Amino acid sequence: MMHGGRHMNIRADQVAGGAFILLGILVFIIGWDLPFGRLSAPGAGMLPKLMAGLMIALAAGIAINGQRGEKLSEIPWSDWPHAALIILISGIATVLYTTLGFIITMTLLVFSLLVIVERRRLWAAATYAVLLTLFAYVLFGTALKAPLERGLLWF
Repeated sequence: MMHGGRHMNIRADQVAGGAFILLGILVFIIGWDLPFGRLSAPGAGMLPKLMAGLMIALAAGIAINGQRGEKLSEIPWSDWPHAALIILISGIATVLYTTLGFIITMTLLVFSLLVIVERRRLWAAATYAVLLTLFAYVLFGTALKAPLERGLLWF
């Protein structure tokens, strides 16, 4: 792209910052109807709107400071199969979450990412996946009383 006789150098950080600004705006649009509430009585829209605002602010900072980053045209795209596998496995986990529940889905997700994507040993990956998922379940499901999906086996 030419601008004033110079070749414009779009940087990766500028593109990423712009994409996250748009994502933050999308979150605001989707959650527009949710009540914000007050600090003493937060509404369902408080956290999503606060997080979207924070994301937009940080993304703007990344985009503004992105002039020192790597040029978008110079980024090696050779690792795209790795990224595609992560997106595919995460998408499958998202689809299965309500059916299988938190514990089974998250254990399979972590295990799959470790074995298929990161090429870790089966036994180590299984141990880590189970322990991480149980820790997350105790933290969120028990300590913080977050409603986690139970799934077909009721856990």
